[in-house]
Amino acid sequence: MWLAFACVNLAIAVMLGAFGAHGLKNFADVQQLQWWQTATQYFFYHALGQLTMGVLAKAVPYMKVKLPFCLMQFGMMIFSGSLYLLALGSPRWIDSITPVGGVLLIFAWLVLARVAVKQD
Repeated sequence: MWLAFACVNLAIAVMLGAFGAHGLKNFADVQQLQWWQTATQYFFYHALGQLTMGVLAKAVPYMKVKLPFCLMQFGMMIFSGSLYLLALGSPRWIDSITPVGGVLLIFAWLVLARVAVKQD
């Protein structure tokens, strides 16, 4: 299941990147394009992190990746999602939730580190 989620997220990241490169540039300003690029980079990097967790879950079945995976998923949705919304013209107040997503991403990595240490 974790691998499938990660693969879907990677496909979405490619689609969003393509939209930003080809569709958004016709009506977005420089700041909006930067938000879109940042959102896509973080989405892609963390989807790769999820892919790694999926591989770990297969290779090391006793390694519990559910919590870090879910934290990462919600972090990606909030962090990247809020930047995507800004890039599409949402009100500026939406950027107030972006740090929440960033904190979730940080916690995801720290929880994964804790899981890894517990395996030794």
